[in-house]
Amino acid sequence: MHPQTEEYVGSVNPIGPRACYDEGKRCAETLFFDYRRQHDLAIKVVRIFNTYGPRMQHDDGRVVSNFVVSALTGQPLSVYGEGQQTRSFCYVDDLVEGLVRMMETDHAVTGPINLGNPQEVTVAELARLTIELTKSSSTVARHPLPPDDPRRRQPDISKAQEVLGWKPEIDLASGLQRTIDWFERAGSASAT
Repeated sequence: MHPQTEEYVGSVNPIGPRACYDEGKRCAETLFFDYRRQHDLAIKVVRIFNTYGPRMQHDDGRVVSNFVVSALTGQPLSVYGEGQQTRSFCYVDDLVEGLVRMMETDHAVTGPINLGNPQEVTVAELARLTIELTKSSSTVARHPLPPDDPRRRQPDISKAQEVLGWKPEIDLASGLQRTIDWFERAGSASAT
């Protein structure tokens, strides 16, 4: 199984600051399918979109862990631009269910299949919800929007629904509360 991490709705700049990340994923997927053709191997390719949940590393640089740790420690939550860019977040339990269903498919099903949550939320709303659920006194600190920051990141999961009978079940508020609870139990500064 080769889990690829994401595909954007909209344009991707092939020479922008993120290009090596995007192209590296595309190239790895191509090599995986070529290896399958050359060696007649059974493969499964899934594209994983923003996953979050308990056991996230506190310093992994992802927005959910950054916001949760900042809120739990009373630090400002860093939002880039006005925070109107949208993201979609898939709770880890939902992702695991999708992966298991993919692994159990017939060998003819290779993918790629997107596993993620199509429900979008603005980064500003995620910050507000994180502060509310943690009961934090943190504020939001605005920073300049990085070049080529995608306005939207949303998976098309129609193939996952059709082939796997899968869609995420855990809503953002519930999953975020479970994640916050785990960070609190683990100690946000030492959570790994």
